[in-house]
Amino acid sequence: MSGNSLQGPIPSEFGKLKNLISMDLYNNDLSGPLPTTLGNLKSLKVLRIDHKHNRLTGPIPRELSGLPNLGTVDFSSNDLCGTIPTTGPFQNIPLTSFSNNPRLKQGPGEYDANC
Repeated sequence: MSGNSLQGPIPSEFGKLKNLISMDLYNNDLSGPLPTTLGNLKSLKVLRIDHKHNRLTGPIPRELSGLPNLGTVDFSSNDLCGTIPTTGPFQNIPLTSFSNNPRLKQGPGEYDANC
């Protein structure tokens, strides 16, 4: 779904796509928070919602830490905030996947759901 001029928030209904393996939403015009329902996508291996006009806000939902197969993430160049997750699949995700989110912090700290 990349490069399709999608606008607005990511629909929470995407969390019902239980067999989805790859979600590429880069190069659109998406905004708003990442839906917590994406944590239902237990088969998901790739999640790319980076730059090129996307303006995601808010924290990275802790539900994403429960995705056992997630190996590739790119949330770069948005306006995410809070702390970069360090549990579950995020243990092996490079920090460059979160670059250019000035309000997103690295390192230990309390989870900030109200950022």
